[in-house]
Amino acid sequence: MTIGNIAVVTGANQGIGREVARQLAAAGMVVYLGARDPQRGRAAARELSADGEVRFMPLDVADQLQVDAAARTIEAEWGRLDVLVNNAGIGGTRPAVEETTADDFTEVMDVNLLGAVRTTRAFLSLLHKARHPRIVNVTSGRGSFAVNDDPQRMESRLQGLVYPVSKAALNMLTYQYARALPGFRINAVDPGFTATALNNHTGTRTPAHSAATIVRLASVIGGPSGRLFDATGEVGW
Repeated sequence: MTIGNIAVVTGANQGIGREVARQLAAAGMVVYLGARDPQRGRAAARELSADGEVRFMPLDVADQLQVDAAARTIEAEWGRLDVLVNNAGIGGTRPAVEETTADDFTEVMDVNLLGAVRTTRAFLSLLHKARHPRIVNVTSGRGSFAVNDDPQRMESRLQGLVYPVSKAALNMLTYQYARALPGFRINAVDPGFTATALNNHTGTRTPAHSAATIVRLASVIGGPSGRLFDATGEVGW
């Protein structure tokens, strides 16, 4: 049952994160919509409230003070957290491989990898108080060795360092958290090539379709942990 569950979704004022928040709220969860931009975050929460209980939460995953404040809010209001969806992510500037410098990694890794570390660490004590704690990290097929090595997949024809490396690191983070926290259900989801601001809305999937697997893993009690999934099922790391 999802009724009564408390969820936090980062990067949720638009795109896949917004749709995840909507679907979780529609399933009966109290959803905290995390966003860096207060105006856009509040507007999104108001609009999504038609589908369930959605509350705006100031949450820049690159800001430790804001992440800690968000955790204190959940602790004060509920004393536990059932679901954390680490969705916030950026694409960066994406220079050519031979032109990429170490500095090109800084901002992307700070959000895509360290943002998930900050947020997970801040909410861990609250997740421990849930009966069935779940964490879903939103990754990309570009960070999967198995997907990149499959000539049938679009990712096998793409080149780049920063974004794929950040998501590969997030995949290993997911795996290691799952090993260390056997009482949790912690998985990564590749939402696929989705029309969002990250790709200038050129993706072939809708946010609603792509959010479905994330929502399923965030909602279902039991099942595997430490795995990577997409819309077709489990995918190799």
